[in-house]
Amino acid sequence: MQPKAILLDLDDTIIAYEQGIDLDACWMKVCHTHLAETDANRMSEIVGLIKKHAKEYWSDADRHRIGRLDLPKARTEIVHSVLKQISFDDSELAGRIAVDYGLVRDELAFLHPGALEAIAYIKSMGIKLALITNGASSAQRGKINRFELADYFDHIYIEEEFGVGKPDPSIYLHAANQLGAAPEETWMVGDNYQWEVIAPQQIGIKGVWINPKGMDTLSTYEVQPYRSIHSLSDIVQLLQELNGANG
Repeated sequence: MQPKAILLDLDDTIIAYEQGIDLDACWMKVCHTHLAETDANRMSEIVGLIKKHAKEYWSDADRHRIGRLDLPKARTEIVHSVLKQISFDDSELAGRIAVDYGLVRDELAFLHPGALEAIAYIKSMGIKLALITNGASSAQRGKINRFELADYFDHIYIEEEFGVGKPDPSIYLHAANQLGAAPEETWMVGDNYQWEVIAPQQIGIKGVWINPKGMDTLSTYEVQPYRSIHSLSDIVQLLQELNGANG
């Protein structure tokens, strides 16, 4: 059955922010700028250490929740920990590297092919739309404004503005309610399995997973998505199939 409302994720659902961007190259570019006298082998080692510390930092759910609301601070902590490890304890340098990395990475963000056309199709079907994105207001509003997304949505919910973010059930339920839809009439669409499949399905919302790598969910997760699609553009075919079946 066609949903009455769809809740859409932003990063790596509508825009490419991590998937599809060479993050190693971003770190390498910024480190070359600020650590110009470092030789190539040492530079690769430093970037590897930054990635290792970043993975450890973001793996903790509470630290992730706090850190994503102030990315420059979180990235500074990560870089500073690496500089100290290589006997270069300079918090100000760490801050400059962290800020410049954010700028370089943000510049590379781009709209996924067919994403806007898919959103326009959803609206043309009379389906209500809300954007739900985690993170700081300034960072997420910046992306929304850059790609002129606001007019596509009936409501926009940003973690810092709303007070909580995914996977807190209140944000999904509030968005669905504001769109005039019951949970069972609502889809949550995005790339994060915990936030876009497991959490919403625990409260009756159908999770549609953006799965660009074609991962096998049956052998990995106990909770299965309502549907799994390669990219947001595939939601057009999914809705057409559902409407055909209902017709």
